[in-house]
Amino acid sequence: MRNNDTIVALATASGAGAIAVIRISGPEAIEIVSSLFSAKSKKSLEEQPSHTLHLGNIEDGERVIDEVLVSVFHGPRSYTGENTIEISCHGSSYIQQEIIQLLVRKGCRSAEAGEFTLRAFLNGKMDLSQAEAVADLISSENQASHQMAMQQMRGGFSNEIQRLRQELLNFASLIELELDFAEEDVEFANRDEFRELVARIQKVLSRLIDSFAVGNVLKNGIPVAIVGEPNVGKSTLLNALLNEERAIVSDIAGTTRDTIEDEISIGGVGFRFIDTAGIRETVDVIEGLGIKKTFEKIRQAQVIIYLLDSARSRHPELVSGSNVNKDGFGNLAEIKVEIEKIKNQFPQKPLIIVANKIDKLSSEDIEELSVTLSAVEGSHFVPLSAKENKGIDELQAKLLAFVNTKRTP
Repeated sequence: MRNNDTIVALATASGAGAIAVIRISGPEAIEIVSSLFSAKSKKSLEEQPSHTLHLGNIEDGERVIDEVLVSVFHGPRSYTGENTIEISCHGSSYIQQEIIQLLVRKGCRSAEAGEFTLRAFLNGKMDLSQAEAVADLISSENQASHQMAMQQMRGGFSNEIQRLRQELLNFASLIELELDFAEEDVEFANRDEFRELVARIQKVLSRLIDSFAVGNVLKNGIPVAIVGEPNVGKSTLLNALLNEERAIVSDIAGTTRDTIEDEISIGGVGFRFIDTAGIRETVDVIEGLGIKKTFEKIRQAQVIIYLLDSARSRHPELVSGSNVNKDGFGNLAEIKVEIEKIKNQFPQKPLIIVANKIDKLSSEDIEELSVTLSAVEGSHFVPLSAKENKGIDELQAKLLAFVNTKRTP
């Protein structure tokens, strides 16, 4: 990769659209485009001041390719720090390629991926963390990842590191001065202030390390695994959260054989929900593979939602074909054991116990469920009806609380 030639690339997304922007950067950017551009004002681009717009035609000899708007930026007052031209043309894929190929024939080189930002970094227009933030900003899909990328691109992270570095350099110079005059028994550095500085730096670095993990999760979407026994409404809950029929819903147990994933934004934060196969003993080989994959997804998830059928647990006599006994909460003890087993296996992961189908229960039944299931240590209980969309807001609030406090909801 050469950094002293003139490069060209499409700056907007590929494909057809109303307009497209083609960026040219390098020492000959203005000269090359000027040879192809016929301005309505009849003035040469080489004579125009920086940060100006010009209407005209891109021409290949006698052939007019398109009427365009050309933006002129003189280095170092440009994104890359070099002479830069941006051509806003009509968004036809044919027009885009015709202009780019014409520029290549005139002496430009096709830019490598990220090369414009690389040149901005090499020319001192941004530091490495800001350059990385450009890609994060482009790929941001929710408010949280957008704000994080904007803060980093503005130099928030860099400024904090720079302040710490300056303080360390100051104290290091004082200590070195003492070493030079060790025989004089003179103290140039205050030991208490030095200890306070080291403690402060340790605290800041610890916070930055923690924020990296949180920031990485926010950028990629927080994975949430929806687990539970078969036919308790996991697919219905996924559809209710996504507000669309994303997963097949059936009364037949074991319908979901593979994981289904989709992402939504809740309160500006991206969550990636994973509908998994129901957990149970089975001789079906395919369903068994699905259950194995369920535990793989639990390991990858940041949050676990354990879903249970509250109507089946409270009134098994209402559920045809149920293998639970008729003693009210007869099946709940087994469910509680299964929940505790998952919690013990993944103690660091936030666990939200969701009792589905509460529309079939009385308020007394719901209260009794809450008391019983809230006893599972380290978990949180949410009653809801996925079918009637009741309690979804409370579940979303629990998920957001986990993000905002950087710990369990």
